[in-house]
Amino acid sequence: MTERDTASREVLLVANPDRPGSRAAVREVGERFVAAGFRLRVLNAEVGAFLLGEPETGGGAMPYTLVAAEDNPAAGVELVFVFGGDGTLLGAAEVARQARVPVLGVNLGRMGFLAEADSDALAETVQRIVAGSYSIEERMTVDVTVALGDETLARTWALNEASVEKSSRELILDALISIDGRPVSSFGCDGVLCATPTGSTAYAFSAGGPIIWPDVEALLVVPSNAHAMFSRPMVVSRDSVITVDTDPSGSPGVLTCDGSRHVDVPSGARIEVAAGGIPVSLVRLWDGPFTDRLVYKFDLPVKSWRERHPRTERP
Repeated sequence: MTERDTASREVLLVANPDRPGSRAAVREVGERFVAAGFRLRVLNAEVGAFLLGEPETGGGAMPYTLVAAEDNPAAGVELVFVFGGDGTLLGAAEVARQARVPVLGVNLGRMGFLAEADSDALAETVQRIVAGSYSIEERMTVDVTVALGDETLARTWALNEASVEKSSRELILDALISIDGRPVSSFGCDGVLCATPTGSTAYAFSAGGPIIWPDVEALLVVPSNAHAMFSRPMVVSRDSVITVDTDPSGSPGVLTCDGSRHVDVPSGARIEVAAGGIPVSLVRLWDGPFTDRLVYKFDLPVKSWRERHPRTERP
């Protein structure tokens, strides 16, 4: 991206107030953007308090515009700048996707797999944004429909995963999985996860699914604690439609998308998951393959056993 006139540039700041270091990080980034001529927006009054002042005031307070979530708060900004872990970024992705603008995450959590920058590199991160020295990477999403008979109960979406799970710990969810209208397997389980390549390193990974590189156009189906002989994860085409039918005489369930959007699933409901029509854009500051990101985020050992334990020569 090329450098532009900062007078017309604006960023939306989204933060998790409960994360240690949030206030200092938001304050530093806000000051640096204002000094560079950017305008600031914040999503709620609690985050605005981090900036030490009322909106659009002088007297030493940092100027910013307070916007409401229901008012398409990211419309017209250059990017959404997120402070927190992956949960905070996934929440910010909802408003960014609505406005078709990219998201940049600063990790204040434990892993922050989706985050592009660490909290100890704030100055350099802002400098890269001001200089326009960044790229945009589109990540596929999934569109999800919940229906009961001919009635559509809900339509939603996910960047990481849509999980259909039992509604209570002591229950079992009886599910039939179909791909492209053809049944594949039915079983009792704790749930079924339908994930994107982005979500393959999240909940689906914890449930035993494989890691899928982000540029692979595919969808992932991962049964969770299924009582069946055939309950392996499946990787299907991005053009496929995944259907999860719940038993009409069985237990109800709940659909959860990205851990934050919840829909009650009555017995006998059908959940359809397909590749989404609107992607989420992520800001990328650093070049390098996904392999390096994977090794760094998961702190994977990349030395061989012999390199870590050199062979002792015989005397």
